Amino acid sequence: MNGPRVRRSFARYSWPAWLLLALAAGCRREGLPPAAPAAKVVATSPVRKPIVEWDEYVGRIDPIESVEVRARVSGHLESTHFEEGQIVQKGDLLCILDQRPFRLAVEQAEADLARAVARSEEAEAQRVQADAEVESAESQRELSVLMLGRARRLVAKNALAQEELDIRETSFKQTSADRDVKKARVALAKAAVTTAAADMRAAQSQLATARLNLSYTEVRAPVTGRVSRRVVTDGNLISGGTDQATLLTTIVSLDPIHCYFDADEQSFLKYMRLVEAGKLTDLRHSKLPVFVGLADESKRFPHQGHLDFLDNRMDRKTATMRGRAILPNPDLSLTPGLFAKVRIPGSGRHDAVLIPDSAIATDQSEKFVYVVDEGNTIHRQKVDIGRRVQGLRIVREGLAGPEKILLRGLQRVKPGSLVDATFEETLVVDDGLPDDAQPLPEGRWLPSYAKSRAESGERPPSPPATALGSTEQRTSEGMMP
Repeated sequence: MNGPRVRRSFARYSWPAWLLLALAAGCRREGLPPAAPAAKVVATSPVRKPIVEWDEYVGRIDPIESVEVRARVSGHLESTHFEEGQIVQKGDLLCILDQRPFRLAVEQAEADLARAVARSEEAEAQRVQADAEVESAESQRELSVLMLGRARRLVAKNALAQEELDIRETSFKQTSADRDVKKARVALAKAAVTTAAADMRAAQSQLATARLNLSYTEVRAPVTGRVSRRVVTDGNLISGGTDQATLLTTIVSLDPIHCYFDADEQSFLKYMRLVEAGKLTDLRHSKLPVFVGLADESKRFPHQGHLDFLDNRMDRKTATMRGRAILPNPDLSLTPGLFAKVRIPGSGRHDAVLIPDSAIATDQSEKFVYVVDEGNTIHRQKVDIGRRVQGLRIVREGLAGPEKILLRGLQRVKPGSLVDATFEETLVVDDGLPDDAQPLPEGRWLPSYAKSRAESGERPPSPPATALGSTEQRTSEGMMP
């Protein structure tokens, strides 16, 4: 009874489902949907050109000469003759100490010298007189010798009494003794002349010292540069001539100027290997170009100089090598103490493939680009990249240069996709750095501290002798944070 009723209910309620299935099957037989259109992307070609990879370090501007101006004699500060912060030339008058005591000392030394000169002249006159007396005594002795010989011949002929012979012998002895006395006076006169000459030289030295001390009362700029503030005002008592002498002001030289920087150990080893391979000239013995930019010169390095110094050992505390560049500073814009970005050659000149950073994709630790082949299909190419140069990224491996790579639209494609690529040229950004790093010719070298002093005729100070008789040379280092 229930069986036919159930079958009639199932047939009545299931026919719409069969109708929908039939319609769907008919639609599938009418045809497949069209293929997806090619993705619109932007492609570009890598740039291949010769470059130099410039390493960048943080540096500190430091003056070549920095002088603490102190008086070399003691006295009251009478007047100051400089404006704080102005540029002074070597030899410019800075301060004057009270000169009256030193002028009196000069006058006293002049009087002592005059007295010594007079004594020297007197001693010389006495020497001349003693020489004349010796000549007179020699004449008297010669006469007594003649008279004694004559007397002896007459006595032998009994023509002269023995008493007269004795008188003449005694006279001969007296003239001989008188001659010896006169010779002794000559020796004394010569000794007096020598003593007087020594006293005169001592008086001359005292006069020179007094005049030198008088000149020291005028404190002059020892170097050309910018002077700092007044540390002591007029009227104060100045202590000078010792290691505790009163500081008056300071002066720093500005043109040329140094820039110190520290290179890490890995970079230093890289330079050594490049030099050994002949790809880079020796940093110690060649004047490689250096480019410096200040903190607000973010995109360019307008200050050009050259390497001037490389330390003789690594710093054990920081594992860095101290280097120094020397830069011209005609407009005095490089101020001591400023931080700077220093660029030095990190490679020799070589051809490199450059691409924009936007063309590089990352898959975990792997870098790759999408290459558009001749059929406008995409395939993935792994690349090994380097640093940024002239606004582009160096590709060390993976690209040769003539390929076409995706620049924009990387998210809309996958390997094997068909693309509609619009080509866009890759532009190189001028960063102000040259594509070559040849050492500067000697005519463009900037004078170092020692060379500039030698050219000016100044004798460099001798280093102090040690207990073993050797010398110690002090190295001037720039201040680094």
